[in-house]
Amino acid sequence: MDHAARIDLFQRADLYVVITEQFCAGRSALDVLDAVLDAGVRLVQFRENGLDDAEMYRRCDAFRERTREAGALLIVDDRLDIALAAGADGVHLGQTDLPTDAARRIAPELIVGASSHNLDEALAAQEAGASYVNIGPIFPTQTKSVSTGAVGPGMIEVVAPHLRVPFTCMGGIKIENIHEVLRRGARHVAVVTAVTAALDVRAAAAELRRAIMQCRCSESQLTPQSRG
Repeated sequence: MDHAARIDLFQRADLYVVITEQFCAGRSALDVLDAVLDAGVRLVQFRENGLDDAEMYRRCDAFRERTREAGALLIVDDRLDIALAAGADGVHLGQTDLPTDAARRIAPELIVGASSHNLDEALAAQEAGASYVNIGPIFPTQTKSVSTGAVGPGMIEVVAPHLRVPFTCMGGIKIENIHEVLRRGARHVAVVTAVTAALDVRAAAAELRRAIMQCRCSESQLTPQSRG
């Protein structure tokens, strides 16, 4: 699959579930992945730290097998080498990871996502060739710490109008506050524990997907006059 085909699938996805076994409430990451895919999620990130490369590859390869069968995109956090080895669809890079432009040169057909915490970082990622830009953390979160702290949902309105590429938003988003990001234009919402630590993973993912799809549906029904 080339980059254009992957981005087409990315654009059609809604909920973006990031899976780390540490945050799976005692379940295996693969069991959580199966429930997520069963809920119709078609955009998944494999995020594991502290493993040796052989074990990380083994786990990522198992994710690739399941996501391929489901027709879902698989993004690997931080590690372009693991993404390439496992045949994943992309990599997500933070501010201190491999530079976005270097990843784009190495893997031109992969999705290259880039984290941003403000407008300058988002624009730099876009100019470096990012396939999508993540804005966050929107709300306080315990799953990944950044020096900026929570940037607030208002950052979406600051950054999004300047982007030519798709954007995701992430950080502390749950069913109770997802409308705070949706009403500011977010259409690809990334979550971790709101799904992976839920008592019923499938139901949690399905509920978040419904919220996103309802927002998209309402927007599509607006006439040009009502939009303006």
